[in-house]
Amino acid sequence: MSSIKIECVLPENCRCGESPVWEEASDSLLFVDIPAKKLCRWDSLTKQVQRVTMDAPVSSVALRQSGGYVATIGTKFCALNWEEQSAVVLATVDNDKKNNRFNDGKVDPAGRYFAGTMAEETAPAVLERHQGSLYSLFPDHHVKKYFDQVDISNGLDWSLDHKIFYYIDSLSYSVDAFDYDLQTGQISNRRSVYKLEKEEQIPDGMCIDAEGKLWVACYNGGRVIRLDPVTGKRLQTVKLPVDKTTSCCFGGKNYSEMYVTCARDGMDPEGLLRQPEAGGIFKITGLGVKGIAPYSYAG
Repeated sequence: MSSIKIECVLPENCRCGESPVWEEASDSLLFVDIPAKKLCRWDSLTKQVQRVTMDAPVSSVALRQSGGYVATIGTKFCALNWEEQSAVVLATVDNDKKNNRFNDGKVDPAGRYFAGTMAEETAPAVLERHQGSLYSLFPDHHVKKYFDQVDISNGLDWSLDHKIFYYIDSLSYSVDAFDYDLQTGQISNRRSVYKLEKEEQIPDGMCIDAEGKLWVACYNGGRVIRLDPVTGKRLQTVKLPVDKTTSCCFGGKNYSEMYVTCARDGMDPEGLLRQPEAGGIFKITGLGVKGIAPYSYAG
């Protein structure tokens, strides 16, 4: 095994950093800070960060085939013009639930933007339950709703053959799988492929590697875990120097580095003294496995 190295490459102090996405064209990492309503882009070559502040919580960001980005802002799917720092609303969901917002989102291999909602938290992971739903924004900008009764819609990704959709509703403490029809975007046959153990805490963001294994960031667990979704076994645990790990993605040269976001909201002053890098962006090297490039929204 190569030796694993973990470093905080950006001491960003995110209140709740989320949705890391690698942009190969610019050697940059995109990510959001949800309660700070910020979209950020960190250039891995110059180490500079650009930030854009929106008018509502920004919960996920993704690449767009036609250029620029898409993001979930409040309860809206938006197209983002980075240069003008402006957003155009493509669709709105959950109109009947004024207390809701989007949470995690990701683009599928056919260019649809999947994202789910949740009730706004009163404290980290404390919220009115069963208020969220899972949606996708198709390239023609129509929205499909898959199911409701979600607590905290979170990590999502697709198997390498595109036949399985993986999904996390955090308070179920489970990583779930659905059969996936790439042509239609239909999902069916929900089942659990991994139940988190007590010390792993709350499953949050997730990504897949080039071997088809899942990596899940464990909120309050201070770790990312590698799972085999076929056998349901945990293969590896990588502990970080911060507790509130929120999401992960692969990036860098040949997608051989892992980037991990985390949060500092909900930590007391003593906790912040113990974990001064809370809210930073971490890079993990030496995992001995690569990721795959993110998909881009086709609309």
